[in-house]
Amino acid sequence: MWRRAAASTAGLLLLAVQPGCAQDSQADARRLAGRDVWRTDFSQHAVPLREIVSGGPPKDGIPAVDRPRFEDAAAAGDWLGSRDPVVVVEKGGVVKGYPLSILIWHEIVNDKVGDIPVTVTFCPLCNTALAFDRRLDGRVLDFGTTGRLRHSDLVMYDRQTETWWQQAVGEAIVGDLTGQKLELISANTLGWETARQLYPDIQVLSRDTGFPEYRESGRYGRNPYAGYDRPGNKPFGRFFGGQSDPRLQAMERVVGLDIGDGWAVAFSSLREDRVANTSVGGRDVAVFWAPGAASALDEGRIANGRDVGQTAVFDRTVRGRKLDFSWKDGAFTDRQTGSKWNLAGFATEGPLAGNRLSSIAHGNHFWFAWVVFRPETKLWNP
Repeated sequence: MWRRAAASTAGLLLLAVQPGCAQDSQADARRLAGRDVWRTDFSQHAVPLREIVSGGPPKDGIPAVDRPRFEDAAAAGDWLGSRDPVVVVEKGGVVKGYPLSILIWHEIVNDKVGDIPVTVTFCPLCNTALAFDRRLDGRVLDFGTTGRLRHSDLVMYDRQTETWWQQAVGEAIVGDLTGQKLELISANTLGWETARQLYPDIQVLSRDTGFPEYRESGRYGRNPYAGYDRPGNKPFGRFFGGQSDPRLQAMERVVGLDIGDGWAVAFSSLREDRVANTSVGGRDVAVFWAPGAASALDEGRIANGRDVGQTAVFDRTVRGRKLDFSWKDGAFTDRQTGSKWNLAGFATEGPLAGNRLSSIAHGNHFWFAWVVFRPETKLWNP
């Protein structure tokens, strides 16, 4: 189980692009390449190569899903539990769901939602379920796993140039494209019951992934990292290598916005009031939290994990008017009009019924994994 955990994640303090740091050596490049065959230019890197370590599996040892198949909500409901966490991506009127019960074994799905090529990723050791637009400079990239980690975060690579990318920030750190950054797109991790209620036409990633051995062995739905995220735990030291920030416990979940030096709010700060109204980088922002999603990293069966909640982040300006939200009478309610809103950003009742808030891309990270990349991040407190 722990050997499998090694294969999952890496972190990054972003540095200026350099054609090789003095403290790095050809020996570092040989160590990183291992026995795998790489076309990567290891002389180009934005981080010290010594910080990247082997997670155990070789290149593509954790196989990405490249030909995803989908099924409707009724079919998915036969095997997903009500609190099973599902990454929901909506583009061009198309809504797709990617269960963590599958992603935990593959970590990357290369897909298209509407007309947008996307890569949906999950790094279990950092709890980072993030989706990116995989178009870059007129080219569509597709991604695989390197088998390497940095500060416990997945280092993935694109198959077109074999540049290595930091999953937690979507930035190229080794190879020809070093310094380039993928666009983060909105992807909310919701409990299955919430997802299908909000999006009845959702298409859900099928367990027919092209790797029948995973389904036949019953791996989908199992958590190979049981107990990893329990309160008080710490990331695996041999994979992390960073410094902790005492403002929160290492494994506390936070909602993170990659704006300026970064902004975050802890799930624990949201549980009572369920809403954070704030301004980040000149944008008026509302963060919603609600119960209903299981931790994918708690119990041996993901569906049985403790309820850690689900989040969404919105621009709280509607028709030029800034709204303030609170949890009232069982709904997210704006104080200005009394309209009620849901986790998809729709006003369901009241004077603003039918309007929708603009979604803001965010990630739900472990605190250690967020702050190692953004040490100057602001932390919101009620």
